[in-house]
Amino acid sequence: MVDAREYHERTSYSPERLRERDFEREESNRPRPDKTYEDLPRVSPNGEPDPPETPALAAVATDGPAPPAAATDADGDPDIGTLCHYAAGITTELEIGGERYRYRAAACTGALYHVDCYAVAGDCGAFSPGVYHFDPQSGEFDVLREGDYRGVLQAASGDHSGVADAPVTFVATSQWWRNAWKYRDRTYRHAFWDAGTVLANLLAVAHGGGHRAEIVAGFADDPVVELLGLDPDEEAPLALAPVGSGSPVAESVETPDVDPIDPAERPLSEDPVDYPLVSDAWRGSRLEDGDAAAAWRGIFVHEVADASLGERADDAEWVDLDPVDAETASARPVGNAIERRGSCREYSREPISARKFATVMDRALGGVPADAFAGDLRGLVDCYCLVHAVSGIESGVYEYHPGTDELERVRETDRERAGELALGQDVVGDAAVNVYLVADVDAVVSEFGNRGYRLAQLEAGVVLGRLYLATYAHRSLGGRGFTFFDTEVAEYLAPHADGQTPMTLFAFGKPA
Repeated sequence: MVDAREYHERTSYSPERLRERDFEREESNRPRPDKTYEDLPRVSPNGEPDPPETPALAAVATDGPAPPAAATDADGDPDIGTLCHYAAGITTELEIGGERYRYRAAACTGALYHVDCYAVAGDCGAFSPGVYHFDPQSGEFDVLREGDYRGVLQAASGDHSGVADAPVTFVATSQWWRNAWKYRDRTYRHAFWDAGTVLANLLAVAHGGGHRAEIVAGFADDPVVELLGLDPDEEAPLALAPVGSGSPVAESVETPDVDPIDPAERPLSEDPVDYPLVSDAWRGSRLEDGDAAAAWRGIFVHEVADASLGERADDAEWVDLDPVDAETASARPVGNAIERRGSCREYSREPISARKFATVMDRALGGVPADAFAGDLRGLVDCYCLVHAVSGIESGVYEYHPGTDELERVRETDRERAGELALGQDVVGDAAVNVYLVADVDAVVSEFGNRGYRLAQLEAGVVLGRLYLATYAHRSLGGRGFTFFDTEVAEYLAPHADGQTPMTLFAFGKPA
């Protein structure tokens, strides 16, 4: 099985490698953007999705499982239908040039939508105990199993308290071929980026609705594979997300036996292509059982300090940011922000205000509520901004320090070079700000194993999703995620970034 460091190096983009790997995609073999079971029973949620009125900027600014103070009070159990709709459902339909386009709630690389959501529920609202698969096309749920199987996830997670107490735990998976058709071996990276944007939405709606919610990255993989009836060569679990509390599996209730299931599925395309490096990298990061999951979480000790709060360099230029407070921030509800989220194709090059820039960064980068980030450890990624057009802030490359809302100036930059770094996409240089989330892959894997690489990519994906939501909470802003030349960006940020390599890129500003 491939080591995560080797995988990352083998799938890094450089101008030379892209020229060598140039290939033509077969449009006739393009996979369908959804998973369809052929003969499973289905259930439909009662009524239309009903998102909370909590402002998006409050809903995304959570660094722990508890909902924010501004959240509406939880009204009963989590609404599984609403959560899935605003995480992965179809929120917008448009006709363009005679073609009908259906846009999902969360952004996805290449709009290939390879991330699926499953719900493992007890008696939760309108849902009876069971294992369900969400179909974004219809908004309905396929019934994979009947009965309360939450104990399987509780054991797989090493008795994680959030999973043990939640009325429903969601499982995010990736069906590899749906993304690999375009991105080939790089799909393993995209799996966590795109799961991250989906989970960012899920967390925001759950927290906005007053429910406890977090991401659990530490779990034994094989029991989850068996529970969902997956073939890891084709589809594999990436993360768990328990939502709600106060509904533990009763000790007197025995978890049903997990008998094998292999439900028939509609083929994704005529001739799916296997990219074994993807599933091999996933297998190399598996945890064997619940004890291994608990032990892995234990590596993240409380004494690890947040690197973003280190000592200030005396010779550096620092800029204090001033995000708006909760009382004067945009009140756009989280559901509305998700519905209006777009994928900005052109930027006006006009400057944005320093306060809007500061507010987007402050809310999106406050910390990800994940099981492994305990005590003072906020995460595995750092943040660098290429500032092109922010009023009152000189153009340049800055490291953003979320703990203190400060920018540390690194060097000069220019719009042309910014576009070159992003695979030669000039539009990236037109944006007001380019946000790179970076990590030291060697250090992460050395300290936290191949599973740590998963977590670093997932953290970057969640922050990417939160950047989308914080951006689209502002009426005048738009943004989009982009890909990049790994080696070129790492060299551009060196030596300040200490050998770190980019995980994700988000560009935002005023739409043209």
